[in-house]
Amino acid sequence: MFKNAIIGQSGGPTAVINASLYGVIKEAMEQEQIHRVYGMKNGIEGLLKGNILDLKDVYETKNFDRLKHTPASFLGSCRFKLPEIWDETYQNIFEIFKEYEIGYFFYIGGNDSMDTVSKLSAYAKEIGFNIKIIGIPKTIDNDLYLTDHTPGYGSAAKFIATSVKEIMLDSKVYDMESVTIVEIMGRHTGWLTAASALALDTKDRCELMVYLPETPFDMEGFIESLKDRLKLNKTVIVAVSEGIKFADGTYVCETGQALSLDNFGHKSLGGCGKVLENEVKNKLTVKVRSIELNVLQRCASTCASKTDIDEAVMAGKNAVTYALQGETGKMVAFVREKESDYEIKTVSVDVENVCNKEKFFPATWIYDICNITDDFIAYVKPLIAGEVQVDYENGIPVFLEL
Repeated sequence: MFKNAIIGQSGGPTAVINASLYGVIKEAMEQEQIHRVYGMKNGIEGLLKGNILDLKDVYETKNFDRLKHTPASFLGSCRFKLPEIWDETYQNIFEIFKEYEIGYFFYIGGNDSMDTVSKLSAYAKEIGFNIKIIGIPKTIDNDLYLTDHTPGYGSAAKFIATSVKEIMLDSKVYDMESVTIVEIMGRHTGWLTAASALALDTKDRCELMVYLPETPFDMEGFIESLKDRLKLNKTVIVAVSEGIKFADGTYVCETGQALSLDNFGHKSLGGCGKVLENEVKNKLTVKVRSIELNVLQRCASTCASKTDIDEAVMAGKNAVTYALQGETGKMVAFVREKESDYEIKTVSVDVENVCNKEKFFPATWIYDICNITDDFIAYVKPLIAGEVQVDYENGIPVFLEL
């Protein structure tokens, strides 16, 4: 049996994706069964190009712990979709596995990455190749099946809540009616946008309007609701997911523009906040601006959740444990053991039951179309708990880089 391991990262980064990488490297390097640990530069796409790194020097650097707090994808990323049929792409990948004597494959990513894990596992089984393939969840969207939440979501939720709170305070500086529209990531699910409700106490949530992709967006209803809110508050914050759609399925951000597609056929979203800003300008005589948080939601490591980092490390370490126990074609998942006293454990789940599915924001956690219930607040609060201390030089945070 081959004794070496290889690790890759795929899809959009998170503030804690490298904490999972840290967990895999640390655990794998300390196991006698694993001789060498390699990294794929730019995921499966880099693997096919031969961009393979020996991670021993990374593990032995005196600043290795900084990897846990380093944003973006340390090994680089990709959005590469494996073919639906087993063609020469698969043959090339497994020839590389043979060349490097790979017996363990770890892939850190979201839904599309779990699709890669599923396809490689199925191909390995078909050709009788003895390799253990494990997926490690990562996505700020929190939309993966069979896991209570995903590493990366807690830190993104913490950043969004913090930003909305600061925006709310800024919007109150002047004694005038104002509307601030905050566009938040979320293609099909509203987990991130819902986190904006953490910024306000229950009694103050009337200052916040929340619109998620799970509910069809009605422009006329939005303007009328905004008028009603402005009667109660001079300042109103509108938190919207980038993926909100009209009843006919058209994205709000498609208004007046065509959207490009990525390698997985996903439309490149962005701009719904500006569409709503222009609508408010045309219909109401109030000060209005739109703000797009954009990639800051996934790379603001100085606002990361300690809980999120610790759990991301745990996911990486336990992925190695599952592989050494002989498991393959699995994803590491979180199970919440107690609702009152927050406690998490990991389990392994069949990756084919995860990939190409989405976990939507529960309808029971939304009321009056644009408000969030306290049940969600109770769910998400433990995930944003704790602060981290990163290293600084000359007033600027320093991270680990290749």
